[in-house]
Amino acid sequence: MHDLRVSIVQGETRWHDPAGNREYYGHLIAPLRGVTDLVVLPETFTSGFSNDAIAQAETMDGPTVAWLREQAARLGAAITGSVQLRVGDAVFNRMLFVTPDGTLVHYDKRHLFSFAREHERYAPGRERVVVDWQGWRILLQVCYDLRFPVFSRNRFDPARTSQADYDLALYVANWPAVRSYPWKTLLRARAIENLCYVVGVNRVGTDGNGLQYAGDSAVIDFLGHPVSECTDEEVVVTTTLQAAELLAHRQRFPALQDADRFHLDD
Repeated sequence: MHDLRVSIVQGETRWHDPAGNREYYGHLIAPLRGVTDLVVLPETFTSGFSNDAIAQAETMDGPTVAWLREQAARLGAAITGSVQLRVGDAVFNRMLFVTPDGTLVHYDKRHLFSFAREHERYAPGRERVVVDWQGWRILLQVCYDLRFPVFSRNRFDPARTSQADYDLALYVANWPAVRSYPWKTLLRARAIENLCYVVGVNRVGTDGNGLQYAGDSAVIDFLGHPVSECTDEEVVVTTTLQAAELLAHRQRFPALQDADRFHLDD
Protein backbone atom coordinates (compact mmCIF):
# COMPACT_ATOMS: atom_id res chain seq x y z
CA MET A 1 0.00 0.00 0.00
CA HIS A 2 1.45 3.35 -1.05
CA ASP A 3 0.21 6.94 -1.23
CA LEU A 4 -2.80 7.58 -3.46
CA ARG A 5 -3.41 10.75 -5.49
CA VAL A 6 -7.14 11.56 -5.62
CA SER A 7 -8.67 14.29 -7.78
CA ILE A 8 -11.96 15.92 -6.78
CA VAL A 9 -13.92 17.23 -9.77
CA GLN A 10 -16.50 19.70 -8.47
CA GLY A 11 -18.45 20.88 -11.50
CA GLU A 12 -21.68 22.59 -12.52
CA THR A 13 -23.52 19.70 -14.13
CA ARG A 14 -25.70 20.61 -17.11
CA TRP A 15 -29.39 19.71 -16.75
CA HIS A 16 -30.47 16.66 -18.80
CA ASP A 17 -27.55 16.98 -21.22
CA PRO A 18 -25.46 13.78 -21.22
CA ALA A 19 -23.38 14.65 -24.29
CA GLY A 20 -22.79 18.19 -23.04
CA ASN A 21 -21.74 16.91 -19.63
CA ARG A 22 -19.32 14.39 -21.08
CA GLU A 23 -17.70 17.22 -23.05
CA TYR A 24 -17.74 19.55 -20.03
CA TYR A 25 -16.24 17.09 -17.55
CA GLY A 26 -13.82 15.81 -20.18
CA HIS A 27 -12.44 19.34 -20.47
CA LEU A 28 -12.12 19.68 -16.67
CA ILE A 29 -10.19 16.44 -16.24
CA ALA A 30 -7.96 16.68 -19.32
CA PRO A 31 -5.02 18.25 -17.39
CA LEU A 32 -4.98 15.32 -14.94
CA ARG A 33 -3.20 12.93 -17.28
CA GLY A 34 -0.26 11.35 -15.47
CA VAL A 35 -0.71 13.39 -12.27
CA THR A 36 -3.44 11.46 -10.46
CA ASP A 37 -4.43 7.90 -9.55
CA LEU A 38 -8.17 8.39 -9.09
CA VAL A 39 -10.64 10.92 -10.54
CA VAL A 40 -13.95 11.40 -8.72
CA LEU A 41 -16.95 12.96 -10.49
CA PRO A 42 -20.27 13.90 -8.80
CA GLU A 43 -23.46 11.87 -8.58
CA THR A 44 -25.53 11.75 -11.80
CA PHE A 45 -22.86 13.75 -13.58
CA THR A 46 -24.48 13.34 -17.01
CA SER A 47 -27.90 14.76 -16.07
CA GLY A 48 -28.12 16.27 -12.60
CA PHE A 49 -30.26 14.68 -9.89
CA SER A 50 -33.62 14.33 -11.64
CA ASN A 51 -36.39 11.78 -11.50
CA ASP A 52 -37.31 12.77 -15.04
CA ALA A 53 -33.85 11.82 -16.32
CA ILE A 54 -34.98 8.21 -16.10
CA ALA A 55 -36.21 8.61 -19.67
CA GLN A 56 -32.59 9.18 -20.76
CA ALA A 57 -31.18 6.24 -18.82
CA GLU A 58 -28.47 4.47 -20.77
CA THR A 59 -27.41 0.84 -20.65
CA MET A 60 -24.00 -0.55 -19.78
CA ASP A 61 -23.33 -0.60 -23.54
CA GLY A 62 -24.13 3.10 -23.85
CA PRO A 63 -21.94 6.14 -24.54
CA THR A 64 -21.19 7.12 -20.94
CA VAL A 65 -19.66 3.79 -19.98
CA ALA A 66 -17.59 3.93 -23.17
CA TRP A 67 -16.58 7.51 -22.34
CA LEU A 68 -15.45 6.53 -18.84
CA ARG A 69 -13.30 3.74 -20.26
CA GLU A 70 -11.76 6.17 -22.75
CA GLN A 71 -11.01 8.71 -20.02
CA ALA A 72 -9.48 6.14 -17.68
CA ALA A 73 -7.20 4.86 -20.43
CA ARG A 74 -6.18 8.36 -21.51
CA LEU A 75 -5.51 9.60 -17.98
CA GLY A 76 -3.79 6.43 -16.79
CA ALA A 77 -6.03 6.62 -13.71
CA ALA A 78 -9.23 5.15 -12.34
CA ILE A 79 -12.35 7.28 -12.74
CA THR A 80 -15.67 7.11 -10.89
CA GLY A 81 -19.05 8.84 -10.67
CA SER A 82 -22.72 7.88 -10.86
CA VAL A 83 -25.24 7.88 -13.73
CA GLN A 84 -28.71 6.51 -14.41
CA LEU A 85 -28.33 3.01 -15.86
CA ARG A 86 -31.10 0.77 -17.16
CA VAL A 87 -30.96 -2.97 -16.53
CA GLY A 88 -34.00 -4.76 -17.91
CA ASP A 89 -37.08 -2.99 -16.57
CA ALA A 90 -35.20 -1.32 -13.70
CA VAL A 91 -33.14 1.87 -13.60
CA PHE A 92 -30.40 2.28 -10.99
CA ASN A 93 -28.46 5.28 -9.74
CA ARG A 94 -25.24 3.42 -10.48
CA MET A 95 -21.75 4.42 -9.39
CA LEU A 96 -19.21 3.21 -11.95
CA PHE A 97 -15.53 2.63 -11.11
CA VAL A 98 -13.35 2.16 -14.19
CA THR A 99 -9.60 1.47 -14.32
CA PRO A 100 -7.21 2.21 -17.22
CA ASP A 101 -7.34 -1.35 -18.53
CA GLY A 102 -11.12 -1.05 -18.98
CA THR A 103 -12.11 -3.07 -15.92
CA LEU A 104 -15.42 -1.82 -14.52
CA VAL A 105 -16.97 -2.36 -11.09
CA HIS A 106 -20.30 -0.83 -10.14
CA TYR A 107 -22.29 -0.03 -7.02
CA ASP A 108 -26.05 0.66 -7.13
CA LYS A 109 -27.24 3.29 -4.66
CA ARG A 110 -28.93 1.45 -1.82
CA HIS A 111 -30.60 4.29 0.08
CA LEU A 112 -32.98 6.07 -2.29
CA PHE A 113 -34.01 9.61 -1.35
CA SER A 114 -37.73 9.24 -0.65
CA PHE A 115 -37.97 12.93 0.31
CA ALA A 116 -37.48 13.63 -3.42
CA ARG A 117 -39.44 10.49 -4.47
CA GLU A 118 -36.36 8.83 -5.91
CA HIS A 119 -37.65 5.50 -4.62
CA GLU A 120 -40.70 5.77 -6.92
CA ARG A 121 -38.57 5.84 -10.08
CA TYR A 122 -35.34 4.02 -9.33
CA ALA A 123 -34.52 0.54 -8.05
CA PRO A 124 -32.43 0.17 -4.87
CA GLY A 125 -29.11 -1.57 -4.82
CA ARG A 126 -28.49 -4.44 -2.42
CA GLU A 127 -24.78 -5.05 -2.21
CA ARG A 128 -22.10 -3.14 -0.35
CA VAL A 129 -19.20 -2.77 -2.79
CA VAL A 130 -15.49 -2.38 -2.03
CA VAL A 131 -12.98 -2.19 -4.89
CA ASP A 132 -9.21 -2.70 -4.94
CA TRP A 133 -7.10 -0.03 -6.58
CA GLN A 134 -3.38 0.71 -6.20
CA GLY A 135 -3.21 -1.25 -2.96
CA TRP A 136 -6.16 0.61 -1.44
CA ARG A 137 -9.54 -0.87 -0.58
CA ILE A 138 -12.20 1.68 -1.57
CA LEU A 139 -15.85 1.72 -0.47
CA LEU A 140 -18.29 3.09 -3.07
CA GLN A 141 -21.23 5.17 -1.78
CA VAL A 142 -23.76 7.60 -3.28
CA CYS A 143 -25.12 10.77 -1.66
CA TYR A 144 -27.96 9.78 0.73
CA ASP A 145 -25.97 6.69 1.80
CA LEU A 146 -23.96 9.14 3.92
CA ARG A 147 -26.81 9.33 6.43
CA PHE A 148 -26.79 5.57 7.14
CA PRO A 149 -23.60 4.63 9.03
CA VAL A 150 -24.45 0.98 9.61
CA PHE A 151 -24.26 0.23 5.89
CA SER A 152 -20.80 1.81 5.58
CA ARG A 153 -19.39 0.47 8.87
CA ASN A 154 -15.77 -0.57 8.47
CA ARG A 155 -15.11 -4.14 9.50
CA PHE A 156 -12.09 -5.26 11.44
CA ASP A 157 -9.98 -7.71 9.46
CA PRO A 158 -7.05 -9.18 11.43
CA ALA A 159 -5.67 -10.72 8.22
CA ARG A 160 -5.03 -7.29 6.68
CA THR A 161 -2.14 -5.02 7.58
CA SER A 162 -4.54 -2.08 7.53
CA GLN A 163 -6.84 -3.88 10.02
CA ALA A 164 -9.97 -2.97 8.04
CA ASP A 165 -11.93 -4.11 5.01
CA TYR A 166 -11.55 -0.66 3.42
CA ASP A 167 -9.19 2.31 3.65
CA LEU A 168 -11.07 5.00 1.74
CA ALA A 169 -14.78 5.78 1.44
CA LEU A 170 -16.00 7.70 -1.60
CA TYR A 171 -19.28 9.65 -1.48
CA VAL A 172 -20.45 11.16 -4.79
CA ALA A 173 -23.38 13.53 -4.40
CA ASN A 174 -25.86 16.13 -5.54
CA TRP A 175 -26.33 17.53 -2.02
CA PRO A 176 -28.29 20.82 -1.90
CA ALA A 177 -26.82 23.87 -0.18
CA VAL A 178 -29.72 24.06 2.28
CA ARG A 179 -28.36 20.89 3.92
CA SER A 180 -24.65 21.70 3.61
CA TYR A 181 -23.98 21.55 7.37
CA PRO A 182 -25.09 17.89 7.65
CA TRP A 183 -23.01 17.07 4.55
CA LYS A 184 -19.84 18.51 6.06
CA THR A 185 -20.53 17.04 9.50
CA LEU A 186 -21.36 13.53 8.33
CA LEU A 187 -18.28 13.28 6.09
CA ARG A 188 -16.18 13.88 9.19
CA ALA A 189 -18.20 11.44 11.25
CA ARG A 190 -17.78 8.64 8.71
CA ALA A 191 -14.00 9.21 8.65
CA ILE A 192 -13.64 9.26 12.45
CA GLU A 193 -15.79 6.24 13.22
CA ASN A 194 -14.30 4.10 10.44
CA LEU A 195 -10.63 5.12 10.88
CA CYS A 196 -10.38 5.85 7.18
CA TYR A 197 -9.99 8.60 4.63
CA VAL A 198 -13.24 9.97 3.23
CA VAL A 199 -13.65 11.79 -0.08
CA GLY A 200 -16.94 13.58 -0.72
CA VAL A 201 -17.58 15.09 -4.16
CA ASN A 202 -20.59 17.35 -4.66
CA ARG A 203 -21.69 19.56 -7.54
CA VAL A 204 -22.12 23.36 -7.68
CA GLY A 205 -24.59 25.72 -9.35
CA THR A 206 -28.37 25.57 -9.71
CA ASP A 207 -30.21 22.62 -11.23
CA GLY A 208 -33.33 22.42 -13.35
CA ASN A 209 -35.50 22.13 -10.24
CA GLY A 210 -34.13 25.41 -8.90
CA LEU A 211 -32.04 23.74 -6.18
CA GLN A 212 -28.74 25.40 -5.34
CA TYR A 213 -25.55 23.45 -4.59
CA ALA A 214 -22.71 24.82 -2.50
CA GLY A 215 -20.11 22.21 -3.43
CA ASP A 216 -18.23 21.75 -0.16
CA SER A 217 -16.40 18.76 -1.64
CA ALA A 218 -13.65 17.60 0.69
CA VAL A 219 -10.98 15.10 1.56
CA ILE A 220 -11.16 14.18 5.26
CA ASP A 221 -8.48 12.22 7.08
CA PHE A 222 -8.94 9.40 9.61
CA LEU A 223 -9.04 11.91 12.51
CA GLY A 224 -11.80 13.96 10.89
CA HIS A 225 -9.46 16.74 9.81
CA PRO A 226 -9.95 18.29 6.36
CA VAL A 227 -6.97 17.68 4.09
CA SER A 228 -8.64 19.55 1.21
CA GLU A 229 -11.84 21.59 1.20
CA CYS A 230 -13.66 23.26 -1.68
CA THR A 231 -16.02 26.22 -1.60
CA ASP A 232 -18.92 26.84 -4.01
CA GLU A 233 -16.97 27.23 -7.25
CA GLU A 234 -16.10 24.93 -10.14
CA VAL A 235 -12.75 23.41 -9.21
CA VAL A 236 -10.50 20.40 -9.68
CA VAL A 237 -8.26 19.59 -6.71
CA THR A 238 -5.75 16.76 -6.38
CA THR A 239 -4.79 15.53 -2.91
CA THR A 240 -2.33 12.82 -1.88
CA LEU A 241 -3.63 10.37 0.71
CA GLN A 242 -0.84 9.23 3.04
CA ALA A 243 -0.85 5.45 3.42
CA ALA A 244 1.80 5.27 6.16
CA GLU A 245 -0.04 7.80 8.32
CA LEU A 246 -3.30 5.87 8.00
CA LEU A 247 -1.68 2.56 8.95
CA ALA A 248 0.20 4.14 11.85
CA HIS A 249 -2.99 5.66 13.24
CA ARG A 250 -4.76 2.32 13.15
CA GLN A 251 -1.84 0.72 14.96
CA ARG A 252 -1.86 3.43 17.64
CA PHE A 253 -5.63 3.45 18.03
CA PRO A 254 -7.05 0.02 17.05
CA ALA A 255 -10.68 0.86 17.77
CA LEU A 256 -12.01 -1.26 14.91
CA GLN A 257 -11.12 -4.45 16.74
CA ASP A 258 -13.64 -3.48 19.44
CA ALA A 259 -16.50 -2.84 17.03
CA ASP A 260 -19.72 -4.85 17.13
CA ARG A 261 -19.95 -7.82 14.78
CA PHE A 262 -23.12 -7.89 12.72
CA HIS A 263 -24.52 -8.55 9.25
CA LEU A 264 -27.19 -6.72 7.26
CA ASP A 265 -30.56 -8.17 6.33
CA ASP A 266 -32.94 -6.68 3.77
